[in-house]
Amino acid sequence: MATTPNVDNKRYQGLIVSIALFLSLIGALLAFTFYTSNLLERNTALIDQTNQVANSAQAVIKDLFDLDSSYGEDTKSPHIQRVLSRLEQNTALITSSMTAIEQGGTITDAEGNTYDLPNIDSKAQANVAAANEQWQALEPKIQTYLKDADNVMVPSADALTQAVEQAKTSSLFINDSLDNLTKDVFNSAERQATTIRLIQVLGVAAIFTYFLIFVFFFVRRLRETDAEAFAARRETQEIMQTVNTGLFLLDKDLNIGQQHSRALNDIIGADRLAGENFTNVLRGRISDKDLKTTQQFIEQLYNPRVKEKLVDSLNPLHKVMLHNTAGSKALNNRFLDFKFSRVYDNKDIARILVNVNDVSDAVYLEQRLEKERSQNDMQIEMLTTILNVNPKIINEFITNTQMHIEKMNNILKNPGSSQYELEGKLKAIYREMHSLKGEASALKLHSFTKIASDAEDKLHALQNQGQLSGNDFLPLAVHLDDLLSLSNTIATLGERINRSAPAPAAMQAATAPTPLAADNDIVKNSVSKTVVTESQAANHSIGSIDMNGGQDIDLDGDAEDDRLSFYKDFAKDIATRQGKQVQLKSNTLTQADIPAHLAKPIKEISIQLLRNAVVHGIETPSTRHSAGKAAVGTIDLEVKDNGSDFTLMVQDDGQGINYDGIRTKLSKEGRFSAEEANQLSQGDLLKQLFSSGFSTKEHADEDGGRGVGLDIIKAQVKDYDGKLNVNSELGQMTRFVITLPKA
Repeated sequence: MATTPNVDNKRYQGLIVSIALFLSLIGALLAFTFYTSNLLERNTALIDQTNQVANSAQAVIKDLFDLDSSYGEDTKSPHIQRVLSRLEQNTALITSSMTAIEQGGTITDAEGNTYDLPNIDSKAQANVAAANEQWQALEPKIQTYLKDADNVMVPSADALTQAVEQAKTSSLFINDSLDNLTKDVFNSAERQATTIRLIQVLGVAAIFTYFLIFVFFFVRRLRETDAEAFAARRETQEIMQTVNTGLFLLDKDLNIGQQHSRALNDIIGADRLAGENFTNVLRGRISDKDLKTTQQFIEQLYNPRVKEKLVDSLNPLHKVMLHNTAGSKALNNRFLDFKFSRVYDNKDIARILVNVNDVSDAVYLEQRLEKERSQNDMQIEMLTTILNVNPKIINEFITNTQMHIEKMNNILKNPGSSQYELEGKLKAIYREMHSLKGEASALKLHSFTKIASDAEDKLHALQNQGQLSGNDFLPLAVHLDDLLSLSNTIATLGERINRSAPAPAAMQAATAPTPLAADNDIVKNSVSKTVVTESQAANHSIGSIDMNGGQDIDLDGDAEDDRLSFYKDFAKDIATRQGKQVQLKSNTLTQADIPAHLAKPIKEISIQLLRNAVVHGIETPSTRHSAGKAAVGTIDLEVKDNGSDFTLMVQDDGQGINYDGIRTKLSKEGRFSAEEANQLSQGDLLKQLFSSGFSTKEHADEDGGRGVGLDIIKAQVKDYDGKLNVNSELGQMTRFVITLPKA
């Protein structure tokens, strides 16, 4: 939409006044010319009228002489009638003309044309008076004759004779007076015409002179103005050619102005931008969503009721990635920062000034710094975990993580492209990833948890996908590499800490499968040897001491205590995230001797059962209070060595299993109809509860809702030929009992 530029009226005030004066001079000259033309026309009419009076007077005298010489002729003859008629007309014309000439005014000639006669001067008045005096002497006698001229019954010879005699006397005076009058009027008109011509010449000369002055002055002013404008335009061009940022104007239709900085072409990456539509320039180079948002954002900038500062934070083109012309992400893609400012014309928004900068280097630097910061935070997080968690647990986590990653890699490598085989791969990978995430979450390794959660999101999307293909699993390789890299990082950090720590001579000779485990065993051996040495020294100094009735101290008991603390912290962290309060109890965990080959499954199953108990079992404090329970929920974790097998029991005093809720969820997800779901037994419902991808939680989060935790337990129990028992009372408790054979 075109806008009217803001004109400085004072700058053009002199020009406007000069043009107005010039036009006034021309108008005055035209008005004078019109007036003088009218005056000349009236003078001409006066001259014509005096000539007509003179001619009419001569005609009257001639007609009188003609009538006198033709006296005795039949008055009805055409000749006499024509002469009488002409005499009567000329007499009336002379009378009216003499009055009009003397007094001035309007007169109509014989042809019907009307003229305005001017007022005559005193000299002309004298001539008119003299002529009129003679005519007043002649005109009554003519009227007396004409009264009975065509009546044969009345003699008219005497009246005609008197008129002829008077005509002989008056005609000379009348002609002389009229001739003098004509000369006076002509001379007066000639003088007026001369004066008019002189005034017109002077007026034209004045106008022409004024025009020359006007042209000279204002052409010089225009040249100076043009020079200033050229200098300003040149400065603007130099600025536009030199400035390193992209500057341009946008109108209300989002069209780029004709003038813009030269750097804009290089920044945007387009050869022609002037006059182009801004949306067409950006289309295909930013997302359609950002493009639409940009249009709406600029529309708001043109809305005078919207504060510019308020919408500035909504700028969708702040550090936006501009793809190459092909529309694909490549090395020549750049990050651009667009800033929009209103340009006002008085109080109206005339344009939008756009300032665009290439901030690719700054963005890449920011990304690199952010990545380094994330890596530093991750290393600090790992260091915190290493320093606060038993090295044995850390080593178990590293070993288990590598095992999970190796399993997922092997699953991906396994042949099979049918839907059944691909779905089996998906479930197996999902279980491994969920197990890894659970152990990482228990150790508060949020970097591991974040990567695993992102991977689970992709796996969950694949579960909801109707058709699977081998290529759908390719993005998982990136997550596996990230997890393996983090695992190696935490292992490396552990090695560095152990190398930097002072160690006794016995530690240097010790060997172990992993550095952290070796260091832990060395520390234990060193402590044992120190105790023995001190005992021997005491024996030498004190002598024989009776040790009967004493109790040996188990120097390795810290590992079991750490294991219980590990589970307690894990349950407490989940409860905090879920807004609940729990207390984990165990009377047997610290004393149990879990077989080495069952340590991993027992740990994974315990993690999943504890998470399940906190997320699905224990209620919020307000709910528990309403049900008459203590605000703090209780979870019991017990293990038992039965000789031939090993039992794990996890029980909570929560809300129990809601079988009707399971039926409703199965029907809602379309696995069963409402009628079929109502016919399912509790055993059937438990089978569905342990199936992959099914969860009673409405929304998934870090701790649950993906339907994988119980599936992991089922898979682990099946892998070890174990047994699974579930007991639940609605509103009271839920108990899981896992039995795994030791052999």
